[in-house]
Amino acid sequence: MLFPPDKNLKKIRWHPGISAHLEKGWKYCSKAWKEVRLHKTTWLRSEILQRVIQELLVDYYVKTQDTNVTSEDKKFHETLEQRLLVTELARLLGPTQDGEAPPLLGLEKADLLQLMPPSEDFVWMRARLPQEVEEQLKKKCFTLLCYHNPSSDSDSETLKAAKVWNLAEVLVDEKQQCQDAKSRQKEQTVLLEKKSATYSQVLLRCLALLQRLLQEHRLKTQSELDRINAQYLEIKCSAMILKLRMEELKILSDTYTAEKVEVHRLIRDRLEGAIRLQEQDMEKSQQVLNTYEVLGEEFEMLVKEYTQLKQATENKRWALQEFSKACR
Repeated sequence: MLFPPDKNLKKIRWHPGISAHLEKGWKYCSKAWKEVRLHKTTWLRSEILQRVIQELLVDYYVKTQDTNVTSEDKKFHETLEQRLLVTELARLLGPTQDGEAPPLLGLEKADLLQLMPPSEDFVWMRARLPQEVEEQLKKKCFTLLCYHNPSSDSDSETLKAAKVWNLAEVLVDEKQQCQDAKSRQKEQTVLLEKKSATYSQVLLRCLALLQRLLQEHRLKTQSELDRINAQYLEIKCSAMILKLRMEELKILSDTYTAEKVEVHRLIRDRLEGAIRLQEQDMEKSQQVLNTYEVLGEEFEMLVKEYTQLKQATENKRWALQEFSKACR
């Protein structure tokens, strides 16, 4: 509000000069707003009329593409269009004054007025125009009503007219409700943003506190935790080794029965006895070999000669045996 309401004026009337100036300003402001509303209403009325006439012409030309129109309709719409175009062009040319630039395309208003339709056609068109405009406006109002309330499509024209009469108030109320809802939504959005910012700051502080607690307390207990983990792993490893040993013993006990063990023991005793005998023979042979090594190279020559004689004797014996077999 540009000026306070009357109830506020009453509160400050203790100073006559200020009160008089405020009342005078309030009157001027009210008068100015009335003039503004009046000019706005006049402009809206002319703008609506202009658009309705243009829609009439558009609907006429669309209608001519599908159906044949009567001569009266054709005459009416052509006269209306001609009058509208000439009036618009005359308005664009504007008033001419001496010393100004030449008019657009060298045209004068007098040239355009020659294109006006005949006066009798204009009078006839103007007499019919309110009815056409009324029909167009009624059609638009009914269309708006059916769009706003689809159930009204099946109503009669009288009932539709009655509903259209109250449609403006309904739309104003709905507009006010929408504005109130937008205002509440805006307030809720601002409140939500404030709460989001507050919650974000609280969460950040909580995270910082948790991080500090983790850094302080976990570092103190980390060594103890590592020691407990090491003991646990050591015990677990020992248990695993014992379990492996138990599995090994179980496999051995299942593989080697008492009879098999006894047989293995006998075999081992015999093998050990044979090994002892072989060791004794090897010891004797080693002693004999040592004795022979003391004799020197002459003994080696005698050994070679003995070996050769022994081999020759065996060959002759074999030949004798073969000869005896042949004689038989």
